[in-house]
Amino acid sequence: MADASLRFVIDADHGQFYVQDLAPYEAWIAEHATDPALAPAGWTKEAVYVHRIGVEPHSISVGTARDDMVESLITVHASAPTTDPTAEHIVETDLDAPTGQLTMSSPGTDPADGPSLTVPAGLLRVRVSYVPAGPPPVDTNGGPGDHFLYQVDLWPSDQGRGLVVVKQGPEIWAG
Repeated sequence: MADASLRFVIDADHGQFYVQDLAPYEAWIAEHATDPALAPAGWTKEAVYVHRIGVEPHSISVGTARDDMVESLITVHASAPTTDPTAEHIVETDLDAPTGQLTMSSPGTDPADGPSLTVPAGLLRVRVSYVPAGPPPVDTNGGPGDHFLYQVDLWPSDQGRGLVVVKQGPEIWAG
């Protein structure tokens, strides 16, 4: 399998964007949306302050250092790629993508309007790396927060491994 990639800019409204296998995620959320024990979009206290990603079935919420337009690069690999030595923060988790169709959206971007990418159907390992970068090639609101390229690497996995912080970034990182 040759690497496939997608570079995009998205409105990270509320400091986040989503990578989801939308149909199974919507089916799951329809059953669990009113469960008071579940943190919205997977944003537990640990997710906010340590992982910087929220994890739910069929969905990952990528926390961003800015509440405006951000740039991301999603790449599908045949196997685990090397980590980017310039990344300030790196976290890995599992993503079940049974349809093999990922959509990227946010509270400010409807999934129908966001980018999408075909990936190998099934269990994927996901690495999110926060790579320091300049502003994206669009106007931003000029608000606070560092600019990063949110690098999302995906590859097929034969077993779930859970969430692992590979490299912990600075505690104060968004502003």
